[in-house]
Amino acid sequence: MTQEEIRSLTKSRWVVLIASCLINLCIGSMYAWSALSAPMATELGLEPQNLAIVFSISNAVGFITMIIGGLLNDKFGPKWVMFVGGVMFGVGMFTCGFAQNVGHLILSYGLCLGLGLALVYGCTISNTIKFFPDKRGMVGGMTTAFYGISSVIFAPLGNMMSNAMGPRKTFEVLGAIFLVVICLGSLIMKTCPQGFVPEGYVPPVQSASAKSNDKTPIEMLKTPLFYVMLIMLTAGGTFGLMIISTARSIAVNMVGAEASVAALLVSVLCLFNTAGRLVAGSLSDKLGRINTLTTALVIALLGLGLLIGASNTGSMALFVVGVILIGICFGTFMGVFPGFTTDQFGTKNNTVNYGIMWIGFSIAGVAGPSILTSTYSAQGSYTMAFVIAIAIAAVGLVMSFVYRALVKKNHN
Repeated sequence: MTQEEIRSLTKSRWVVLIASCLINLCIGSMYAWSALSAPMATELGLEPQNLAIVFSISNAVGFITMIIGGLLNDKFGPKWVMFVGGVMFGVGMFTCGFAQNVGHLILSYGLCLGLGLALVYGCTISNTIKFFPDKRGMVGGMTTAFYGISSVIFAPLGNMMSNAMGPRKTFEVLGAIFLVVICLGSLIMKTCPQGFVPEGYVPPVQSASAKSNDKTPIEMLKTPLFYVMLIMLTAGGTFGLMIISTARSIAVNMVGAEASVAALLVSVLCLFNTAGRLVAGSLSDKLGRINTLTTALVIALLGLGLLIGASNTGSMALFVVGVILIGICFGTFMGVFPGFTTDQFGTKNNTVNYGIMWIGFSIAGVAGPSILTSTYSAQGSYTMAFVIAIAIAAVGLVMSFVYRALVKKNHN
């Protein structure tokens, strides 16, 4: 690359970052599901927990198109991959308005929207991080923060729109808006050239072993570190999605919150989820990714303990603090893991590698909501679900120390 091309990309990469943030703001509306599912369940004559499977599937299928999208992105660039994903996401949201049963919602929201979201998300995260080798944590935090803050905006907005025009029309209007915004945003995306170093940035001197850091997906799958990181991501995703997927119902059933208060608590959860992504992403550039994740897991254990106390006593105060801590910790995992994966396995194949790593999140998307709904149905209480979540978070904490041991062994 010529110096002029490097200078131009160093400036235009900020446009790519802004576009990625705005697009993630749209697709992050998926996490407003807990606000939209309750009125839709009433519309279909069901209970909100009957629709938990829809949210689980939308999370579970994501890794498929993240991997496929990663391969297509590496070959054709992010523009048209994101365009197709934007069409799928918008159409999936729009057609929810015509659903007559749970099966229809699974097809529209669970599959079409879920697969489209992953096509878009994989590109906005992985491609943008490649433009910022000097600020990986900050950029990972920013792009995922907009994904997280979406729920703060669209949960109350969706609730207000649903009250005014009904859940069906709400899905249709939001779907049409998102389709247009995402597809237009995708058209200004650029592909980051391999080995791009922004103007004014001097990469740190690397050892011979660090220079061979770029791993192919097969090479990554052969390393023990991948599986340790996968377990950590699964653990962090499970306790987070357990709460986020049905936060409104938990607030109503566990601490007797009014519907309006429950909707506000969903926004509070999403707000701290966003704060966790933004702050932890930048913080991890200074403290280190693994130190940041370990701290998050310790805080998560405290938060889950408070939720057990709220479940047993009906305390609103314990519930709110517990939800805030879980939101921060879940956001930390989402903000740190893109840079964490890139640090460990390199930038060359990062789009595909991160898609494979996303399998952990997909597992969490099924496990978290399923554990919560099944234990509540069996016992009429959320306590056991939170106990199981504590055990899962503890496994993640242990894996953080296994990671350190493996890294130390590899460097010796």
